Amino acid sequence: MGCAPVSEYADITAVELERLYADGAIDPVAVWRSVRERMDAWEPVVHATSHRDDATSESEARAAAQRWRTGRPRGPLDGVPVTVKENIATAGIPTPLGTAAAELVPATADAPVVARLREAGAVIVAKTTMPDYGMLTSGVSSLHRTTRNPWNPAWTPGGSSAGAAAAGAAGYGPIHIGTDIGGSVRLPAGWTGVVGFKPSFGRVPVAPPYYGRVAGPLTRTVADAARAMAAISLADDRDHMSLPPQPLAWDEFAGEVTGLRIGLVPNAGAGLPVDPEIADAVASAAAALDRAGAHVEPVEPLITEQMLSGLDRFWRMRSYRDWIRLPPEQRGRVLPYLREWMEPAAGFTGTEVFDHFSQMDAMSIAVRDAIGELDVLVAPVAPVAAFAAELPSPAGDPARALEHIAFTVPFNMSGHPAISVPWTTTSNGRPIGVQFVGRRFADLLVLRVAAACEALRPTLPPWPAAPTR
Repeated sequence: MGCAPVSEYADITAVELERLYADGAIDPVAVWRSVRERMDAWEPVVHATSHRDDATSESEARAAAQRWRTGRPRGPLDGVPVTVKENIATAGIPTPLGTAAAELVPATADAPVVARLREAGAVIVAKTTMPDYGMLTSGVSSLHRTTRNPWNPAWTPGGSSAGAAAAGAAGYGPIHIGTDIGGSVRLPAGWTGVVGFKPSFGRVPVAPPYYGRVAGPLTRTVADAARAMAAISLADDRDHMSLPPQPLAWDEFAGEVTGLRIGLVPNAGAGLPVDPEIADAVASAAAALDRAGAHVEPVEPLITEQMLSGLDRFWRMRSYRDWIRLPPEQRGRVLPYLREWMEPAAGFTGTEVFDHFSQMDAMSIAVRDAIGELDVLVAPVAPVAAFAAELPSPAGDPARALEHIAFTVPFNMSGHPAISVPWTTTSNGRPIGVQFVGRRFADLLVLRVAAACEALRPTLPPWPAAPTR
């Protein structure tokens, strides 16, 4: 098999790059150049990156190329281009969290994910954008130009892993690491037509850890998500909430679903109503799995409006406390939409905050009960397709800021592994992802069902072509 033209090296999967590097068909420097050219072409349109150091990444690519030439690669990711979301600390680079209110102080150490990627020889080609503090499902930021969707720059890529998703669809290499506390990997993956994996809580060490917060990959294939997980899930003592280290066979899963019990969740029980095209897409994916040998059965709504509104209010207080500690000049730089969302928390009582906090546990119990004896749930990722890039959220209203995350946030609170897999598009070409959720710690089963979905789905449109000058 011949290899792709240089201009298309950026589109090669991580799994295929390992084979090509080992065969000597191409080297990491050529792939790095292709990714650099791809970023140069797309960045004036999508604004997906917040930091690039081409000299350093080229040096890393050259070192990887030398290791492959001498038969001493560090592993399957050696020389593979990756991007990392800007809230994941990278030594020597500021971590601004997407907001103009941040002080741009260089990080003193690599976060666990970055440390594991470096140890694996991956080439970090860029840091990717996010909205203010990661609290928006869009690419709108007070610090960066609005991040846009490569399928159509008028559409949002979603968020908060906005730049990671846009980079994945635009082809800035095969692997992009994001974070997810309410849907911030899966939502943008669904809206940009890439795979977005939220592993079990604690599977990937993060620093600092927090309830529901995970780091996970956005990729073009399920196999590449698994390839990334093999590296970033390795142990790191800085995360006191992480799972015990466990050797999982990340690359040894097949898309076999015969005999699995799959629950179809058409209604989250709260939030925005599901667009009919999205409901039809999820139902068609469930039907395809049923024909492939799984047993699909309906599941009652997951959560309640009380749970979602309580979580909304607790997160307002959590964000408000961070915001109010800033000097007044810095507070004024935060996105007005976010300020309007946070400010009502000033009037919450202690009892109210405790009751709102308790809804996280209520969600977790609800998910446990919904899965019951089932193996996997299938559900929408979001109730709506990609919306206007300029909107901070689908409703555009701070009072309704979390209405779109009712299908994603319950699984953060419960810690269950979940993945968004591209399935089809709307009638006007907006990507539609389908979400699969496994039992606690069943990350490999989720990947297995996701791989089956890839094999069963209708043909998808070709990836967006890079702009030409």
